Amino acid sequence: MKYMLLMQFSQESAGFPPITDWTKDELQAHIAFMGGVEKRISETGRLIDAQGLDMPDKARIVRAGSSGEPLVTDGPFSETKEFLAGYWVVDLPSPESVYELAAYISTAPGPGGRPLNMPIHVQPVLDAPDLPA
Repeated sequence: MKYMLLMQFSQESAGFPPITDWTKDELQAHIAFMGGVEKRISETGRLIDAQGLDMPDKARIVRAGSSGEPLVTDGPFSETKEFLAGYWVVDLPSPESVYELAAYISTAPGPGGRPLNMPIHVQPVLDAPDLPA
């Protein structure tokens, strides 16, 4: 079954300084951990896609206007300190296996090597239904 894991982060609730204030060593340790996560999933042939995301001030909400033109507003995190930091799409055999992976990702190191304990949103990905021809 395919799952999407969404890495959420909140500097305020986690008690960590902004990533721009981390030392070079702390940042390198975090990036190395994330690279290790991707390698671990890739080696099993279960990784479909994974990406880190830009900072929340770059996120936008887009809706169609009355003539179909894009209406662009800031968002989706305009009123909160939480933001979506990255995602993985994986193909794993059971909910338990994806929960184990999500718990591991949650331990990514932050300043001083302390685990960030980030919430990881896990959601199954639906397969497209077979439509009659």
